[in-house]
Amino acid sequence: MPAIRVFDILISLISLILLSPIIFIIMIICFRNTGRAFFYQKRVGRYKEPFILIKFPTMKIGTPSVATHLVNPNNVTPFGQFLRRYKLDEFPQLFNVIKGDMSLVGPRPCLFNQFELIQERSKRGIFDVRPGITGLAQIKGVDMSKPELLAKIEEEMIKKLNAKEYFLYIILTALGKGTGNRIKC
Repeated sequence: MPAIRVFDILISLISLILLSPIIFIIMIICFRNTGRAFFYQKRVGRYKEPFILIKFPTMKIGTPSVATHLVNPNNVTPFGQFLRRYKLDEFPQLFNVIKGDMSLVGPRPCLFNQFELIQERSKRGIFDVRPGITGLAQIKGVDMSKPELLAKIEEEMIKKLNAKEYFLYIILTALGKGTGNRIKC
């Protein structure tokens, strides 16, 4: 849907401009806490192509590269907990959206070592779309701990995604819907 790509770019550019003071402050705090302003990680993108995801660092250096639900909570820094609680660690992904690696709305990009999730997504055509910063699974509070359920929700989202749903997911995410009680599927 070409209109969605235009919305992705416009909303991301406007958001980066408006959020630039906050992003700059978070960069400084992250650098002071972890020695780096950004965290880069290879993820599975559209058509299973690799891309480098950009986030603010929330974990101690040396933490294994695994799905968030598998990370020892003690590896998350105190500032990282704050960033995660309010989804501020996701702001740098707006650069991924502008670059074309991601969309604002789509399935969350997984790691290449999440074999079961990749298999479930492959069966359902999930990799035919750009991964997103938010989507139906995030609104519902579903994480990657149950790959089959997650892939089913993503498939449902992709089938009915239109401009109305796209903006609805963005608005619900901005309002904090689905960010509270996570469903550990």
